Amino acid sequence: MNSLKLLFSVGFLILLASTSCTSTRVVEKTWRSISVFEKGFTGLVIYDPVKKLTLFEHNGNKYFTPASNTKLFTFYAGLKIFGDSIPALRYQVKNDSLVFSGTGDPSFLNPDLPHSKIYEFLNTRNENLYYLPPEYTESTFGPGWSWDWYAASYAAERTDFPMYANRVSFQFLKGIKEPQVKPGIFSDSLSITETIFSAPINREKNRNIFIYNNQKKEKEFSQNVPITYSPNLVVELLNDTLHKKIELIKDVPKKYYLDQTLYSIPADSLYKRMLIVSDNFIAEQILLMAANEISDSLRSRNAINFMKENYLMDLPDEPMWYDGSGLSVNNKFTPRSIVKLLEKIQQEVPQDKLLGMLPTGGVSGTIRNDYKAEEPYVFAKTGTLRNVVALSGYLKTKSGKILIFSFLHNNYVISNSEIKKGMEKILINVRDNY
Repeated sequence: MNSLKLLFSVGFLILLASTSCTSTRVVEKTWRSISVFEKGFTGLVIYDPVKKLTLFEHNGNKYFTPASNTKLFTFYAGLKIFGDSIPALRYQVKNDSLVFSGTGDPSFLNPDLPHSKIYEFLNTRNENLYYLPPEYTESTFGPGWSWDWYAASYAAERTDFPMYANRVSFQFLKGIKEPQVKPGIFSDSLSITETIFSAPINREKNRNIFIYNNQKKEKEFSQNVPITYSPNLVVELLNDTLHKKIELIKDVPKKYYLDQTLYSIPADSLYKRMLIVSDNFIAEQILLMAANEISDSLRSRNAINFMKENYLMDLPDEPMWYDGSGLSVNNKFTPRSIVKLLEKIQQEVPQDKLLGMLPTGGVSGTIRNDYKAEEPYVFAKTGTLRNVVALSGYLKTKSGKILIFSFLHNNYVISNSEIKKGMEKILINVRDNY
């Protein structure tokens, strides 16, 4: 009987290996037929987390600029450091005074996120309110960001107390010269010019002076422009929004130890927004909040070092990780390390919930127009910079397996659409043959 069991087990393993090898050869044949991958530097790892088996690998151990695939690392940091809710304020009440500091929570008056508890908390307090800025202020831009992004909607400043998603919204109506402005406090900060910019609204580099061309618009549209922040502006915006007096203090007596925490919104709502639409601002603020939780300092490097030392030591290759969003060109990860990270995330989050938090091919987010199929099969985070295309996540095969993959492209000299067509051929092949 034991001999029969052994024979059956050996036969099963041989059959399993044979099937895997056959499928791998099919993918390799398809790979060789796609010439676009020869136009740049490409890496791909496909992994079966159930069998603990790498099914296909090409340049899996090479470092790539990952662009917004970096947000997967930020997501994992949130999973390991936060609980179910996001810390919004640190505060302390003494007699008739309430002193508070920001944690980096991006939810306050953010139109893209659930309603934050910060508004009601500050608005209903009877104490005198005092805002205390952090001792250390993170640089507004991440390391490796381009200096001329200051007016770009995708590069909002990193701050301790964000409001309105750290941006001003300008709504242009057809036939009307002047835009509608939100928050309204910036309506007096508009300056007219005869110059035609590439975007309707521009901003002075170091001031909240917004410049636009005073011409009637032929159609309706809107534009978001980042705010440049200061402690004084935080207080000014709070006073204008809450219609009550908030005072700025630079230091606080030792008796005021801000040991109480207000929590705002569910953490999952933050992660989902960050991943599905690739929200850079939220990603950066998550990293600041994570740093504040483990070090009482809004310093992104603290959170990165903490994660590398405590939760990422088992990655195949050390991640060169510099910011939360992936805007930094300094970030460098290998495909096999991203795959390992995705496996760790998969072990933390139930499958249905996890797939629902990621862009879905043909359905939602940054791949709603790509990888279309009757049954969605790609659930993955995208990444795009100049000459960079990245896609890492989970692939559902026709046999029902959930595979993990990381597909990275750097330094190519062809269009993104050509790269994506080649990627789709590979992913369809994997879907149909595993």
